[in-house]
Amino acid sequence: MIRKKSRRDEPLDDAELARVLPAPGDPHLSLDRQLLLEEHLMNEIQSTAPAPAPSRRPARRVLLIGVPVTAAALAGAFAFTSLTNSGGSDPVAATPPPVEAPVVGVEPGSTARLASTVEHIAAAASARKTPEPGPGQYIYIKSKVSDLAVSHTDTDDSKAWVQPLHIREVWNSPDGKQGWLDEPGYQPKGGITLDSNVKPSLGAPSYDYLKTLPTDPDALLKKIYKETKGQGNSPDQQAFTTVGDLLNEELAPAKLNAALYRAAAKVPGVVVVEHAKDAAGREGIALAHVDRKSGDRTEWIFDPKTYTYLGSRAVQVKRAYGIKPGTVINWTAVLERTVVDAEKQRPGAQGTRA
Repeated sequence: MIRKKSRRDEPLDDAELARVLPAPGDPHLSLDRQLLLEEHLMNEIQSTAPAPAPSRRPARRVLLIGVPVTAAALAGAFAFTSLTNSGGSDPVAATPPPVEAPVVGVEPGSTARLASTVEHIAAAASARKTPEPGPGQYIYIKSKVSDLAVSHTDTDDSKAWVQPLHIREVWNSPDGKQGWLDEPGYQPKGGITLDSNVKPSLGAPSYDYLKTLPTDPDALLKKIYKETKGQGNSPDQQAFTTVGDLLNEELAPAKLNAALYRAAAKVPGVVVVEHAKDAAGREGIALAHVDRKSGDRTEWIFDPKTYTYLGSRAVQVKRAYGIKPGTVINWTAVLERTVVDAEKQRPGAQGTRA
């Protein structure tokens, strides 16, 4: 008996498959799922590779950029995300959910007062008494900080999200071999070690290393360009960034501080912004430089009367990565910078530790 081949026995073409099968789902992962997969990947990498030495200075701590999630999912994911230190397992308390990034007016910068402003800043730095850390002592820096978390969500691409302003404390030995970081909510409870055997450099400086740098602005800038070649979005931007990193969480000798400001003024594109606020809300005048690739302007903020360094902020000046102009994506304020007698010891609490 010859059996007729039924329609069911024949393979379905693409059109029929599309008709009988359910529509494919949204390929985007939820934020919590993405964080979980990223954490798993990092754990796999760390389990097969030697742990890197802790960074001596904080890079901009961008967590996620342009992740397509809803604002509600974003807040929920961060509320239940816990972090562990490298090689450890002590969890931190729930990471605070991001908040909407502040938006400010973008004031144009100018070179009209650049030379005089830099000379005021450099003269003040030269005259300022800088504590000299001795053997067994630590450089202590306390800051208020906030960094970009997510550039926008899929339900509102007009808002960026940042970490809530929070306290960050760093202790470093003069030789750079011992250190501690305490940043509640973003590190394991009690903090993490910054101990390192990495040879100090411009990218990972120590106080002892900074004392060896030239105090002639031209020689200093030449060294910065040479040692940062190939880094960053452009040579000029990287030179400006390198100097800025030495201002936030380092202690530099007075003469070097003055040389750093004078060297930075020679970087093409540096301007003065007459009005700026640090993360503590203090008004100041700023030296600034725009990253042409990322569209944000880094501003170093100084007290307009004493020319003391107050802090920094990064303001988006042209739309990029979904971030609209005026958005403050990074903010710092140096609250204390001094020398203490022991790691984890805070000023005014001699003999006690964190």
